[in-house]
Amino acid sequence: MSVIEITAANFEQEVLKADKPVLLDFWAVWCGPCRMLSPVIEEIAAENPQIKVGKVNVDNEMTLAEKYNIMSIPTVMVFRNGKLVDTSVGVKPKRELLAMIEE
Repeated sequence: MSVIEITAANFEQEVLKADKPVLLDFWAVWCGPCRMLSPVIEEIAAENPQIKVGKVNVDNEMTLAEKYNIMSIPTVMVFRNGKLVDTSVGVKPKRELLAMIEE
């Protein structure tokens, strides 16, 4: 499965109403650590069809970034059944991100 671009317009449908866990990456084009994490996010999406993986560009989606109090990027959040269940700030190895989903 590929990574979905999450916007304010599709957030409710793609994240809050998702029928499987959602891994959400808050990022920006100018952010070096975000670019380091991006291939890991892509791998998780490709290797784990049981997970929905999305990316939120904080420059384009400031309302979502504000709603979830994004102060540093990359910030990765896990949603399950429409609820935020875990958050990670900074670049993390793939196994740590997958562990967030499995908890």
